Amino acid sequence: MPRKAKDYPEEGEFVIATVKSIHPYGAFLRLDEYPGREGFMHISEVASSWVKNIRDYVKEGQKVVVKVIRIDRGKGHVDLSLKRVNQQQRKAKLQEYKRAQKAENLLKMAADKIGKSFDEAWEAVWVPLEKEYGEVYTAFEDAAQNGMDVLKGLVPDEWLEPLTGIIGSYVEVPTVTIDAEFEITVPKPDGINIIKEALVRARDRTNADKEVDVNFSYQGAPRYRIDITAPDYYKAEEVLEDIAEEILRVIKEAGGEATLIRKEKRIKKVKRRGT
Repeated sequence: MPRKAKDYPEEGEFVIATVKSIHPYGAFLRLDEYPGREGFMHISEVASSWVKNIRDYVKEGQKVVVKVIRIDRGKGHVDLSLKRVNQQQRKAKLQEYKRAQKAENLLKMAADKIGKSFDEAWEAVWVPLEKEYGEVYTAFEDAAQNGMDVLKGLVPDEWLEPLTGIIGSYVEVPTVTIDAEFEITVPKPDGINIIKEALVRARDRTNADKEVDVNFSYQGAPRYRIDITAPDYYKAEEVLEDIAEEILRVIKEAGGEATLIRKEKRIKKVKRRGT
């Protein structure tokens, strides 16, 4: 079971917890990511509506995503809330937890390769990577995308070799694809050639960036579609703005008109295998 490198969660943090015992006034929960730590959820923090019977909402042994609302380290108290977690936050936390489970399994494989225990792996690799990246799987993705050098100095050298093969074989680098359309008209006999040149020049501006893939497709006069695949949404948007600027400049100089039509955001997750 994945565990955090720190002793206590932070106020406002979303955590995975298992309901340990239920009482008329609230419930005690075990904080799964913080071994040995428990928290208390008052009945008023179970649901937004009035709760007559807390067992209608939670049961012993149930795993839930809760929010840490107060911490008293001196007394060892952690107050939790279920009602302050919306569906999107719950989904994001569960996804984070699944990523941590993947990272844990991969680290166990690395430990087996060099005859180390997982506790040794956790101290040598997990703790420093979590402190640096926030989550270990993000560190593995960075290594898959940018090479193992990003981990040098963070973890002992003896771990780099086993991690190299495992990360290369099992870690997929997530990418994001966005699309938009351009409406382009050039009222000249060679207008279509001017448009093609504008699109090619705009595409070539991104060729040096191996992390980004740009494709144009003809949608029927006067529309042209662009698909941009990048490591994240912000990078994709940056490339789109850069390409749009180049297209608009070239077409304007040629005496034509060009308009960027932003469709409703459609971000899909594409995955490419790391090397």
